[in-house]
Amino acid sequence: MRQSLSVGLATGAYGISFGALAVAAGLDVWQAMALSLLMFTGGSQFAFVGIVANGLSAAPAAIAASSMLGIRNGLYALELTQLLGVRGARRVAAAHLTIDESTAVAVSQRDPESSRLGFWLTGLSVFVLWNLTTLAGALLGNLIGDPRTYGLDAAACAAFTALLWPRLRRREAVAIAAVGAVVAVALSPSAPPGIPVVAAAAAALLAWRTPRREAAS
Repeated sequence: MRQSLSVGLATGAYGISFGALAVAAGLDVWQAMALSLLMFTGGSQFAFVGIVANGLSAAPAAIAASSMLGIRNGLYALELTQLLGVRGARRVAAAHLTIDESTAVAVSQRDPESSRLGFWLTGLSVFVLWNLTTLAGALLGNLIGDPRTYGLDAAACAAFTALLWPRLRRREAVAIAAVGAVVAVALSPSAPPGIPVVAAAAAALLAWRTPRREAAS
């Protein structure tokens, strides 16, 4: 519960930055809120408004970039499906709440019950706070100036890293993290937005699965 609520607060602060940047890019308050309510994946939302800021002609690129960034949530679902064991309408809700933060809290727990509690509590707290602070940021707009001045753009990344850091105790975990980092850094200068994130997640997933397949064989 402590992890979930702390991540929710950190990510909520980050939502202020998105709301302000969204209206600065030309979206109105309701459009910014629709993105947070329906898209609900911060990386995709920032990619979308960043490209839309260049004009309507950039809309196809914005959709493509945000979609590519969102694919990583599908990769997370491969790990969470068995862990959560949800069915029916709860499966739809779980899919919407499958984000970086809820996944990180869920997989960092020591037993399935704590993992499920961590997933739902983190997902719901982030969803509520992210949307509330998106609204606040959109309403305040230019009154707060550049949100990056306050370090709000780093809040979610810092919380996510803090959750993952304790898991890097084994050489296998460090190696998998290194694979993802190398792939992302190598592709970032030349690949379109979203591609480095998806490629890094896929490479890390492959590196994680390979030893398990070899052990099973």
